Amino acid sequence: MPWTGQGGNGGQGGPWGRGPGGPQSPDIEDLLRQGQDRFRNLFPGGSRRGLILALLVVAGIWLASGFYRVLPDEQGVVLRFGEWIRPTRPPGLHYHLPYPVERVETPKVTRVNRVEVGFRSTAGAGALRGVPEESLMLTGDENIVSVNFTTFWVISDAGKFLFNIRSPAETVKSASESAMREIIGQKPIARAFAEGRQQIEQETHALLQQILDSYDSGIQITQVQLQKVDPPSEVIDAFRDVQRARADLERQRNEAEAYRNDILPKARGEAEQNVQQAEGYRQEIIARAEGDASRFLAVYKEYRRAEKVTEQRLYLETMEEIFQNAEKVIIDSGASDGQGVVPYLPLPEVQKRIQRQDEKERGE
Repeated sequence: MPWTGQGGNGGQGGPWGRGPGGPQSPDIEDLLRQGQDRFRNLFPGGSRRGLILALLVVAGIWLASGFYRVLPDEQGVVLRFGEWIRPTRPPGLHYHLPYPVERVETPKVTRVNRVEVGFRSTAGAGALRGVPEESLMLTGDENIVSVNFTTFWVISDAGKFLFNIRSPAETVKSASESAMREIIGQKPIARAFAEGRQQIEQETHALLQQILDSYDSGIQITQVQLQKVDPPSEVIDAFRDVQRARADLERQRNEAEAYRNDILPKARGEAEQNVQQAEGYRQEIIARAEGDASRFLAVYKEYRRAEKVTEQRLYLETMEEIFQNAEKVIIDSGASDGQGVVPYLPLPEVQKRIQRQDEKERGE
């Protein structure tokens, strides 16, 4: 290829030299010809057939690049020109059209993720940093509590997880805080501090899962765990005083209930005993009166039959009953001494002395 002189020496030259004596410029046509010769040497039998073989090899490698493997803890999401092609691929060996037609995403679906609400844990230090704008919540009886809790979640559907929500961790955090505020707002403060903690966790779990399902998020909530439920730090001392007072009230109430449960059965038992004794006494008196009446009627019938004999018998029986336990002195009006008194042996006095002597000996 000729070049016209462009330098100041008046001779022929080119862009790589100033003239016949300077460096020679490379010949482009020679370079192309040499490349074609080398290409033909690589594919004996003709350049056309070699080109086809090379294209087939390249095509085979390109098609083979579409094989991919999904690990046991993953799910495969195939994208065709950026569009999600359902269904989600399970673990194993699969095939998709090679790049750039299709590509695959394989997020971890068994890894348990956690979201902290109301506090932040410092990595390595073990310290917790409170976040009041997240933790302060209003209870159903219009009290303020500070709630710290953790939400644990996993990916249940990788396709929905990748394409239906943006910033999954922030979404779960916001939904968790919203669900917890709604549940706490329905509970009195006493239940949040004591026996209602487990119920709050369960209800928040169910509500949070319902919210995420409405988003079609592909996220499964595994656990909602309350870390701390306390009054605000500004009033925690006063609140603890109130709690101690309530505990004392409950203790005294329980003691009163125990005393009542002890004394009432005893009183009821004594009352029933008195009623039974009165009933027995009534039956006894009635039976005795009926017996006396029956005996009187029997005596009256006998008296009607033989009045003199009955009067004599009644007299003797009455006198026997009267003098049975009385000390008696018998005086015979026909005594010969003229004084009307018969000497006698005081047997009752002797018996009393003997009894007193026996009692004294037993006492010693």
